[in-house]
Amino acid sequence: MQTRTADSKGRITLGDRFANRTVIVQEVDDSEVRITLARIIPEREAWLYENPKAREAVGRGLQQARQRRFAKGPDLDSDKKLADRIEDAD
Repeated sequence: MQTRTADSKGRITLGDRFANRTVIVQEVDDSEVRITLARIIPEREAWLYENPKAREAVGRGLQQARQRRFAKGPDLDSDKKLADRIEDAD
């Protein structure tokens, strides 16, 4: 446990462990404040954290990418030949 003295504006320093980190400051009661490290998720990305199947699929994809296991890309030569045949059929 450490003691800190607040300055004239009510500010205290938390030390290097909290440097450049986001925290939640919760007033428990008149004599207690709880500080919790936090991460902020943008609203448009929150769906991923609320959807276990999607989160698992993304995690699996990231693991495969780390292992350099990528899906085979399209065969553009075959696709061009097919497109040429379709155009000629008209």
